[in-house]
Amino acid sequence: MLRQHGYHTAAMGKWHLGFTLQDVSAVSGKAAVKSGSAVVGMKTPNGPTTRGFDEFHGFQHSRSMQGFFENDRVAEDVKPVDMLPKLTGLATEFISNRARMRQPFFLYLALNSPHSPIVPAKEWQGKSGLGDYGDFVMETDWAVGQVLAAVQKAGIANDTLVVFTSDNGCSPGAGTEKLEAQGHFASAQFRGYKSDIWDGGHRIPFIVRWPGKVKSGSRSETMICLTDFMATVAEIVGAKIPEAAAEDSFSFLGDLLGRGRSIRTNLVHHSIQGQFAIREGAWKLELCPGSGGWGAPKDAAANQRNLPPVQLYDLLSDIGETNNLQSTQPEVVKRLTAQLERVVANGRSTRGEPGKNDVKVNLHKADRGQMPVTSK
Repeated sequence: MLRQHGYHTAAMGKWHLGFTLQDVSAVSGKAAVKSGSAVVGMKTPNGPTTRGFDEFHGFQHSRSMQGFFENDRVAEDVKPVDMLPKLTGLATEFISNRARMRQPFFLYLALNSPHSPIVPAKEWQGKSGLGDYGDFVMETDWAVGQVLAAVQKAGIANDTLVVFTSDNGCSPGAGTEKLEAQGHFASAQFRGYKSDIWDGGHRIPFIVRWPGKVKSGSRSETMICLTDFMATVAEIVGAKIPEAAAEDSFSFLGDLLGRGRSIRTNLVHHSIQGQFAIREGAWKLELCPGSGGWGAPKDAAANQRNLPPVQLYDLLSDIGETNNLQSTQPEVVKRLTAQLERVVANGRSTRGEPGKNDVKVNLHKADRGQMPVTSK
């Protein structure tokens, strides 16, 4: 969409949205590799540069970080410890060059940090007092600062919307038990971590800078989702989204500019095991007895303890999701369940013609604790 509106687009860092690898080395010819690690001599015929990006500088995923792509080819090997400084340098150079060319640009910078492997550079090791993960977070903060400084130095700060966010809550792989023993709770007051249905797995930082448009120091309590980027950016550039696209995207531009609120009324999300939840206002309904993920109790353990098959929380009075109200608020459970069923049946949460889901969605599985989504 942004390319169609004159923007130069670049993706840097972690992709992890799937693409095919092809070994084009002289030894093996053109054998297609569906999975495995990207190494020098491989290319992809369906990577980011076929998905709207003019250029891609990054890696396949965290377990295949060493093979570094330049557009559609693996150009070099990069040690994981060197990845964050490399991405930071590429991003700042890109910003400087594009500003000099005076062409609008969109940069998607998916940092490798603080995801595993947790590998802070030597100059950051021991800085936080909270181990490697704390050091890696500090290095991440430095990287973001370098990007902001590059925007400022290029003289484009007032014309540039910068968003800093994440894709999920902190992972237990960060060593959360040890961090908590040291007094640091990565999920703050929220329950659970990455993978779980609880808010510790889903609430994320969302910080923006847009001088002259977004008031400095302002906050918003509006509920938004990363799917809302599409509609928001479309409104910024004056693009019309086709009815069959961005089916779950609501613009929050009014919230950014302080002139209104998003019309989003609910939010559907799920855990790593595919257990669904729906949020409306302060109410959050979760269609599983346990975490739906890696946290305790997992769903199987929750079943053994005869915990209720659903959870309902009032986040206004119980932000830590500790008091399950499903038995005392049956009408709320019924209403939210009906909303969730309606969204799934329509194949969208925005207004418009009903769409089709990619798979058959089973919200009310017979075998509790099992995956709720099965292919047609």
